[in-house]
Amino acid sequence: MTQRFYLGVLFITLLCPFVYAKEVITIAKEQRPQYKRDEYLNELLATALNVAKYPVDIKVVNVHPHQQRTLISLEKQGVDLYWSMTSPERETLALPIRIPLFKGYIGKRALLTKRSYLSRFENITELKQLTEFSAVQGHDWPDTKILAYNDLPVRPLANYQAMFAVTAVGRVDYFPRSFIEVGSELTEINNEQLVIVPNVFISYPSAFYFFVIKQKPELAKALNKGLTIMKKSGQFDELFSRYFVDDLKALPFDDNTIEIELTNPYFQAQKKEP
Repeated sequence: MTQRFYLGVLFITLLCPFVYAKEVITIAKEQRPQYKRDEYLNELLATALNVAKYPVDIKVVNVHPHQQRTLISLEKQGVDLYWSMTSPERETLALPIRIPLFKGYIGKRALLTKRSYLSRFENITELKQLTEFSAVQGHDWPDTKILAYNDLPVRPLANYQAMFAVTAVGRVDYFPRSFIEVGSELTEINNEQLVIVPNVFISYPSAFYFFVIKQKPELAKALNKGLTIMKKSGQFDELFSRYFVDDLKALPFDDNTIEIELTNPYFQAQKKEP
């Protein structure tokens, strides 16, 4: 009896490191300045997995800041998870967790422009008028296709910082930035030539998702579970508000600001829960 007892204790002792060892997951970090939205997504990820009782140790891996290339090479770079605006192509490359992380604000776009160009936008009230202006966007961003689909001239660039630079010197008329990004970006860039057009903005249906490599469906399932619990409990809204409510209030829009709605044929909204 005693021998069996000690053998059992030895077996459990040897097994414990494996039973309690956390799974290590790697997340992609783009090699660019990190903004408030990045801090929010990191906290949201950790909280959702904790709520789902899916213990992990999170490791960060630096990746090239080209979104499509990052998604394509997730597995090759040993990355398990990434976040991105969704598109049909991207949803074939990894497992999308179809819960909008920015509550639709990723598709509401303030127009950054050169300060001396503000007067150009004073009388803009409809999409057709914007077709006379040039925009800049990332060469592989879903937004670039959306603008082009709506007949808006767009200059694609690969360098994220260069997009602000060409806007500031007036080589393009405007640079659309989401409501939840533009405030912290302007603070980081700190260029007095860049301002938000106050009387008009553009919008289109879209969503920003977590993406998980196809080889880790259990991680995707846990993340979906955690986010769903957070939304039902109000924890999701509380976290979002803590990060972005002040930035949203600080936008220079009022009841007279014109919203120009674009068509996005590359996105299908998920049905809301009853």
